[in-house]
Amino acid sequence: MTFQTVESRPIQGQKPGTSGLRKKTRTFMAPHYLENFIQAIFNSIGGAEGKIFVVGGDGRFFNANAIQTILKMAAANKAARIIVGQNGLLSTPAASHLIRLNKTDGGIILSASHNPGGIEEDFGIKFNVANGGPAPESVTAAILNATLAIDSYKIARVPDVDLRPIGETAVCCMPIRIVDPVADYCDLMAKLFDFDAIQSMFAGGFSMCFDAMHAVTGPYAKAILEQTLGAPEGTVVNAVPLEDFGGGHPDPNPIRAKPLMDLMMSDSAPDFGAASDGDGDRHMIVGRGRYVTASDSLAVLVANAHLAPGYAAGLAGVARSMPTSAACDRVAEKLGIAIFETPTGWKFFGNLLDAGKVTICGEESAGIGSSHIREKDGLWAVLLWLNIIAVRKLSVAKILTDHWANYGRNYYSRHDYEGVPPEAANRLMDHVIGQMETLSGKSFGGLTVSGADEFSYRDPIDGSVSDHQGLRIWFEGDGRAVLRLSGTGTEDATIRLYLEQYKPYEKAASLSVCKVLLPLKRAVIEIAGMQRFIGRTEPDVVT
Repeated sequence: MTFQTVESRPIQGQKPGTSGLRKKTRTFMAPHYLENFIQAIFNSIGGAEGKIFVVGGDGRFFNANAIQTILKMAAANKAARIIVGQNGLLSTPAASHLIRLNKTDGGIILSASHNPGGIEEDFGIKFNVANGGPAPESVTAAILNATLAIDSYKIARVPDVDLRPIGETAVCCMPIRIVDPVADYCDLMAKLFDFDAIQSMFAGGFSMCFDAMHAVTGPYAKAILEQTLGAPEGTVVNAVPLEDFGGGHPDPNPIRAKPLMDLMMSDSAPDFGAASDGDGDRHMIVGRGRYVTASDSLAVLVANAHLAPGYAAGLAGVARSMPTSAACDRVAEKLGIAIFETPTGWKFFGNLLDAGKVTICGEESAGIGSSHIREKDGLWAVLLWLNIIAVRKLSVAKILTDHWANYGRNYYSRHDYEGVPPEAANRLMDHVIGQMETLSGKSFGGLTVSGADEFSYRDPIDGSVSDHQGLRIWFEGDGRAVLRLSGTGTEDATIRLYLEQYKPYEKAASLSVCKVLLPLKRAVIEIAGMQRFIGRTEPDVVT
């Protein structure tokens, strides 16, 4: 049983982004790569000595091996204790809850979120701080600086730990508590939602299909939906987490979750459909014959959250990421509560939540959560929808149409242009930035620009400033477009184009989303010069 200090050197490209460090799995498997990044995390927070951490991941390929390395490095760095999910599994929301519940110094979460898994696919690691949320920019900057200066790491040369039995074990002198990954999270959900009402709804014949996409949410959904709430066995499909997610892409949207979409649009559709992603922090809602966009889901949940016991006293405020549609803004205005617009990335919600300024937060990429943890939470969103349906006794389609009748409709869509060479993507963005000051008053495809800017955010709590957070273009007649580069991939670039058009519902009840947004799409394609810079105008994925 020995501790060893291993000489190493910085590895180019170990820069953590908004969602931690994501690379191809083989990159993490390269000699010293994983170890360097973990040591950099410890170094950037003043060392691990005497500290308690939560560790777990979504079960993708290399998850088990990486956790063994992290445990041995934590022991060598004299951590006081590690709390780890059984078999190394923890959904991201459950990890956030465990950090807060046990008042630990943070957590190391292994996941590449909604990205595919496997030896030829993606892997990721992020550090969550003591409030349970993703590390803020000051911490990720410190981690980056540590990766650039690292010259050695510490590791215990000991056998692997058996993570199958729940209970206490140890690496060297460092205690390890192996916990049921579901139990504490399930207890928390029971405090927030009216489980009796939902259980009665299932007992009355309400039908549902939850697609866990062979990702980490499967055990959570089985335990809560089927075993606790009484949904029939088989309600949760693709429930067993697999290292490669069954060869699928665990991103809950109409393209990646097509089998669920096909079912919900068929004559044999159940009453309610839902899905979650690789690490359990995103969601998709589908009613019988009706898909719910993430932006509409956020707005509906904000408008109806008071129907759940955990939110019966009302909401302090709402926050949304800048690309997310303004549908929830209209609800917040009617409720008389604050609305905050932040950059993309859950870490920007942390200060607002900790300060009690907001209760519910959401992003257009299907991540929605609340003050119960400091992460987005896919299963939480599904349970809140079920609570609302149980109380209102209406279908998803009826809840949506009633909402639009009350607030109007923000027609909204995201277009992803994937696999774009980074140089081409940057040239396109620079081209649009160069026009920002002169766009107002100009017409494109029959639409007149009323304003444009590059979004910058000043945190109202700590005063920190985050620049270059995406390009916004407004059009006369309540239209808006957003362009930004995604930071969630591991190679090439993804250009995301967000289109939004508000219309009073009675004037647009029968219009399709595509028809309403087509003029905006044409205008932005012309402004951005898409054909010129990336050689195409049609996206790979539309959600």
